[in-house]
Amino acid sequence: MTAAQPGHALDLEDGRVVVVGGGLAAARLCATLRRKRFTGTLTVLSAEHVPPYDRPPLSKAVLAGERDASPLPFDTEKLAVDLRLGVTATGLDTDRRRLKTTAGEVEYDALAVATGATPSRLPGVGPQATLRTIDDALELRKQLVPGAHVVVVGASWIGAEVATAARAAGCRVTCVEFGPEPLSGVLGEQVGAATRDWWDGIELRTSTGVTSIECDGVHLDDGTVLSADVVVTGIGVRPDLGWLQGSGLELDRGILTDVRCRTNVRGVVALGDVAQRWSAHTGGHRLAEHWDEASMVATAAVGSLLDWDQGPEHDPVPYFWSDQFGRKLQYVGAHLPDDTLDLRRGPDGTLARATWSRDGVLTAWLGVDASKDLVKARAATGSPVSALD
Repeated sequence: MTAAQPGHALDLEDGRVVVVGGGLAAARLCATLRRKRFTGTLTVLSAEHVPPYDRPPLSKAVLAGERDASPLPFDTEKLAVDLRLGVTATGLDTDRRRLKTTAGEVEYDALAVATGATPSRLPGVGPQATLRTIDDALELRKQLVPGAHVVVVGASWIGAEVATAARAAGCRVTCVEFGPEPLSGVLGEQVGAATRDWWDGIELRTSTGVTSIECDGVHLDDGTVLSADVVVTGIGVRPDLGWLQGSGLELDRGILTDVRCRTNVRGVVALGDVAQRWSAHTGGHRLAEHWDEASMVATAAVGSLLDWDQGPEHDPVPYFWSDQFGRKLQYVGAHLPDDTLDLRRGPDGTLARATWSRDGVLTAWLGVDASKDLVKARAATGSPVSALD
């Protein structure tokens, strides 16, 4: 990434900050700006039609019918935020500092892009549900009725959580996974195999590809067609970068930023799922598509907006969690495929803990129902493995 241009400083009293995106990262950024005594105008543009809410419960408590949306603390009156719902960004002119939207052009002095990511979809004209918004969750929840055949594509984090909810609702569940084991794409085959028994009561088809979703069902790469009442696609997400083409921002899989959320264009920061931030933990730019990242990154982003040349860096040890099949999985760090794996099983023979190391240094830790060990594991990442003992 080209070095960020120096010289930008936001006027605390009269500056105009525009935030594109209405999720956790955007909400935290607004609150942090006001806490840092920014009194200029603050405009938030959100493509959704509801104020910011918490996303992790969507695939857990919301899908299970235990609650509806979980609004974030975001008092627009107290924060003096002009929140414009149902407004989508369509283009960006960084030379003129103008944002193009479905509601017309918006001028800014400083811009924060926090548009998140959108779920990937499979080819085909048949109906396929994805799970990213509150509307997605509520619509899918209505379809999870006893006896319905639910086909989940992808034994991923989100796929496992959807399968958990569908099984609990009395659905007949089939999960199709391209890899050899559940979660093998992110955790490796050995660790994934240790979770297979959790899928009891679910037809799990691994090493199986899906060619398309059609009106008659899910078409597999072996020619089989799985009929389904509900198809849920959980094969990952991707930042929507199409509207940024020609903007001058450096793009890869996301918007490239440094450890202070600065893009290559002065006065423009990117944060949350849309940002491909530099990280010393991986030695390169990485997408950090998790709640923990969005919740903590605002301090660095605001520091850059207020003073382009000075401010805190943001490069925490990565962390995320998943609730599936009655278990809580928590992961810290970032491992590579050739790291040394130490896998430990519980009394039932399934996964209890996994650690990865390189040259005796802990690179990542995964615990199952081991929240009490999380803080120690996060602190030990980057230290000798013996620090866990």
